[in-house]
Amino acid sequence: MTATASFVAHRNLLFTVAYEMLGSAADAEDVLQETWLRWATVDLADIRDHRAYLVRITTRQALTRLRTLGRRKESYVGSWLPEPLLTTPDVADDVELADSVSMAMLLVLETLAPLERAVFVLRDVFDVGYDEIAEAVDKTPATVRQIAHRARAHVAARRPRGVVTQDESRGALDAFRRAVETGDLQGLLDVLAPDVVLLGDGGGIKQAVLRPVVGADKVGRLLTTGWTRVPGEVTLEPVLVNGYPALVLRIDGELDSVVALRIDDGRVTGLYAVRNPQKLSHMDRETALRR
Repeated sequence: MTATASFVAHRNLLFTVAYEMLGSAADAEDVLQETWLRWATVDLADIRDHRAYLVRITTRQALTRLRTLGRRKESYVGSWLPEPLLTTPDVADDVELADSVSMAMLLVLETLAPLERAVFVLRDVFDVGYDEIAEAVDKTPATVRQIAHRARAHVAARRPRGVVTQDESRGALDAFRRAVETGDLQGLLDVLAPDVVLLGDGGGIKQAVLRPVVGADKVGRLLTTGWTRVPGEVTLEPVLVNGYPALVLRIDGELDSVVALRIDDGRVTGLYAVRNPQKLSHMDRETALRR
């Protein structure tokens, strides 16, 4: 297999690895470009496992980019949210993949140190062997096992309480959508968890809540009153974002924001509203993700 054919065959997997490590599709695309440039110089006769070698290059490039991203986030205006992806239906069919790329999980991964995030993603999401991970991150297999154990415990304490089925997600989303569209505050309170958290990401470009809004009453009133103040014709369109049902908000037909939901025990516990236009470039086409 030629270098080009091998890269193309594994491209969706490599993008998924980079995206889960970075939470940014734009940066993941840059990592893939850097991976290709390095891959194109490799003597394939010396490479036994193309997939493993490509994953190793991608991981190293993503780790470098992840540290740069950390510095950028320090000066980010308001809350930083992952870049939403309009995903293909087969992503939702793969429960473990959908869970790993959900907005809620990506926010949990944000709380890990860069090396912990890389090890967790490679081991727990892509089932890469400890020896291969060790080569990718320049650590011993024993050290990688320790990092994986620590990262797994950290994620377990913060991840959604259970895997939510697509039907549960869709039911909660439909109830949420109806309540917002009709200004039904009580209907909204019925679907929101008491400790629901709303995060908004405008990136300093578009207006968004700068700090988390916590509590069903505060979130419900903000949504029902804010809806009536939006100039123009507003529509909420159900879509699949990062493997789960979400909403696209359009004003006079133009994409304004993406709202993803975290659902626990049938109620909405997290709302993630991305308005930063620089993060919406992948909402005009479906993105294929692979494990």
